[in-house]
Amino acid sequence: MIRPAACLVLLVGALSACDPTAPMPTQAASRHLTRADQQPAAPAPLVTVTAAGAQRVLWPYLNSDLTSTPEDPVSLIFRGRVDPRALRAALLGLNGDRTAFGFPDQAPFNCTWTDAIGDVQAGYVQGTGWVGSAIQMACGAFGPIRFHLRLFAAGDGWTVAGAHFEVLIPGTTTHQVLSWELAEQLVTADFVRTGLLDPADPVGGTDQITAAPFRTIPAVIYNGLPAELRAAIGGPAADQTADVPILNDGHATVLNVAGAVPAQPGIARQDFTIQFDQVIPKPFCATGPADFVLVQGPVRLRAEFITDASGGFRSEFHANALLQVTPVSSVGAPYTATVAQAQAATLTDGRTEASERLVEQLLPIDVSGHGRLSTILDVVTGGSATAQAGTRCGG
Repeated sequence: MIRPAACLVLLVGALSACDPTAPMPTQAASRHLTRADQQPAAPAPLVTVTAAGAQRVLWPYLNSDLTSTPEDPVSLIFRGRVDPRALRAALLGLNGDRTAFGFPDQAPFNCTWTDAIGDVQAGYVQGTGWVGSAIQMACGAFGPIRFHLRLFAAGDGWTVAGAHFEVLIPGTTTHQVLSWELAEQLVTADFVRTGLLDPADPVGGTDQITAAPFRTIPAVIYNGLPAELRAAIGGPAADQTADVPILNDGHATVLNVAGAVPAQPGIARQDFTIQFDQVIPKPFCATGPADFVLVQGPVRLRAEFITDASGGFRSEFHANALLQVTPVSSVGAPYTATVAQAQAATLTDGRTEASERLVEQLLPIDVSGHGRLSTILDVVTGGSATAQAGTRCGG
């Protein structure tokens, strides 16, 4: 979700601050990875997984640029009656009582599932190609903390998924992943609760297919977490001076699904505003790693999720912002920035599509230090896949 923030502190329910030693995010370089009528090359490495007596070759990671750069691990594999629309319907029908599985009857562990606002990602399955996250689910509100699940229809009775437990960084629209394992456990418990798993072989696992641990939590964020949350994610009790590895055992849970819940026609909408108020490294057209700015203003997020009478699913999402940017590490007058993000997804019996477009502008764009950043991701399963990103700086 709108990715400019990188200098961040978290204290759930309290104020946030900025660590001026945090690393500068990589500047977006102009690139065109593939033409719209082509599939990019397969990422590497590919692995072979076995589930319910069948094998599938896939990339064990997910990302948003169709390269071999991993962003999230594949942590769940569904086999059998696993159309993502049916998996979505099964989760939507559950209550928040997970006490039989050891989860406390308190937030965030007694959450219920809804459709999610989140960045579009893609996975890769041999024989199918790149697949997009047409369906995303959240257990818990957009903030302050939630479980987030992305489903990728892989064909022939396979769906792969990535799940994580994350926190909304105060004053931003950016989430920080806290745990892969906790989310994998909660999703597994919930599918056991649905009663849809194969009673003869409900839950299995793969060999290690991803790095363990995988990614880190910046120390400045970790040190703002309350003790109970540190314990829940299996982290150290004391404050840290180095970034904290995010626990990941490297194995994906396999869920063998024998039954299905039909999707119910309906429309769900989300519409809310977040006040951006954070000091961050300048996200593009920066003079260097010490170029910080204060970004302030409202960001409106709107989404619509539609299941039609034939069972087809589609969604649209828009984020728009008119922000004030004030230089912090240099002398300069405040100026205006705009953000426009749009997503669209469709999942029917014969087609899956997921796309995202993001444009950020520092106005006026032709002034030195200002400019424009744009990214595009389009994935049609079994068809085309395109990822583009470019930056233009003025002066």
